[in-house]
Amino acid sequence: MGNLDLLLHLSGRIVKGCRPLGSVALARCGPAVRWPWWPRPAILEHMFDLVSLAGVDSRDDEASLTARIAELERVKSAAAAGQARAAAALDKLRRCNEADAGVPARRRGRGVASEVALARRDSPARGGRHLGFAKALVYEMPHTLAALEVGRLSEWRATLIVRESACLDVEDRRALDAELCADMSALDGMGDARIAAAARAIAYRLDAQAVVERAARAETERTVTIRPAPDTMTWVTALLPVARGVSVYAALKRAADTTFDDRTRGQVMADTLVERVTGQPAEAAQPVAVNLVLSDETLLAGDRAPAVVDGYGPIPAAVARNLVRDAVADTRSRATLRRLYRHPRSGALVAMESRARRFPKGLAAFIGLRDQRCRMPYCDAPIRHRDHAQPHHRGGPTTATNGLGSCERCNYVKEAPGWRVSTDTDETGRHTAEFTTPTGMYYHCTAPPLPGPLEIDVSQVEARIGVALTHLHAA
Repeated sequence: MGNLDLLLHLSGRIVKGCRPLGSVALARCGPAVRWPWWPRPAILEHMFDLVSLAGVDSRDDEASLTARIAELERVKSAAAAGQARAAAALDKLRRCNEADAGVPARRRGRGVASEVALARRDSPARGGRHLGFAKALVYEMPHTLAALEVGRLSEWRATLIVRESACLDVEDRRALDAELCADMSALDGMGDARIAAAARAIAYRLDAQAVVERAARAETERTVTIRPAPDTMTWVTALLPVARGVSVYAALKRAADTTFDDRTRGQVMADTLVERVTGQPAEAAQPVAVNLVLSDETLLAGDRAPAVVDGYGPIPAAVARNLVRDAVADTRSRATLRRLYRHPRSGALVAMESRARRFPKGLAAFIGLRDQRCRMPYCDAPIRHRDHAQPHHRGGPTTATNGLGSCERCNYVKEAPGWRVSTDTDETGRHTAEFTTPTGMYYHCTAPPLPGPLEIDVSQVEARIGVALTHLHAA
């Protein structure tokens, strides 16, 4: 059996629904991806080489294993360089094809960044970063690209160089590229901080005014973000001008230095931040809307099934019960209860009690609780838009099935030429969405189930009723 035959045999074992001349669906370990054609033999040969490279001989000594780690690190860098070349070529080809099709210049290339991110199994929000990085390397920074190809730079360190040179014009950027990376041996031993500092110093010397203007523009991008942390914690991050950021930290530090109780310094600083931002004691229930989804068994019967905090994710049952207890005990929390109805076998949200009289508001709440986060595969951004999967102007109905929770970026991307989104419910009643890109790639995702134990023994009649409920308009 030759290399190609062996790889085809292995592919048939690890890929579900493998069809040599049809579509291929990946196993359900994440969003499914289908290619409308089988990979070319040359690509399969390269894939076999990578499979053999990833193997480790149990008889290898320590030196051999260390050398293998270094070799694989160089392969990662070379692959990153190859991805950059492919991404830049895709963008160029798409723009040329759209120009030939008469697409206005300002609309050409829309959606390419998201396609690049999906192909990399990354969030579409990072697609612009990947594509911008690729175009900078390929068209403006050949020495950095060469250092990446041979493994002298990691992808992240190459990204740092691109980032620090972004404020320069093309001529100065090429000068920075040559000065920093033409002699690749000078890069040996340089860590992330040294690479970034060296690029920043060269950029300032080449065009100090551009660096100053970049800093001024950065002040306009100040913001506050939130993202989940392990163990039912969360990171609240503020991006501030350096003077304001230092003053905020200094004020919190002063509070910690003058507080003498059993709390640690970090705990005092965190509590002080909460108190000064909310105007309430840190231990008090906050009168801010928090959507907490949990089963009646979890709330009333001590079940261990996790609950879900809208915008955060799963939390332990005991923590959810404590949140409910604290909210009910404090009259300022103004806690309310809303009933949700889920499919008995899959846990899919199929209906919701609505207190709103206006249909669109109830439907939007339903979609947000069902989808929890942006439904574009690999995108974990909070939901900003509840919109039609099949656009309304193309006959798409305003229903729960055709509704989709998306972040702002992904909602606009799916409106770009060549993108299609279709939605349905599977045999267990869970909402599904399939995204088709202009190149014919298919990406599939399924809405997460609601918390609570699932009933396994369900009759066919009950299952069909559950699926039928998902097609009803939200009330």
